Amino acid sequence: MDLNSERIASINCRSVIVLTENDYALLNDIKIFLEELAPKSREYPHPSNAHSHLRSMLLPPDKTLPVIDGNIEFGTWQSLLFVETDVYPRQRKLILQVIGEQ
Repeated sequence: MDLNSERIASINCRSVIVLTENDYALLNDIKIFLEELAPKSREYPHPSNAHSHLRSMLLPPDKTLPVIDGNIEFGTWQSLLFVETDVYPRQRKLILQVIGEQ
């Protein structure tokens, strides 16, 4: 049995990777939660998208996942999700790093 791990990371300051249930109601709850903590409507010293930066600070930019026999192992209900906190459409980059022996 090959035991490795895979790390996926967002290298952007306003996007993150989360591991959670991919459920519409839960995703809506997450949006509400982030809006309550860093409201878009609030005035910030940083222009236009300070709330985006603040929201991304609350969530991890990366995840490490177990890889067993070449397959990423997820728990029941787990999904890997990319979360964009910015208000402007931008091209994003992710880094994928496999750690282990070949």
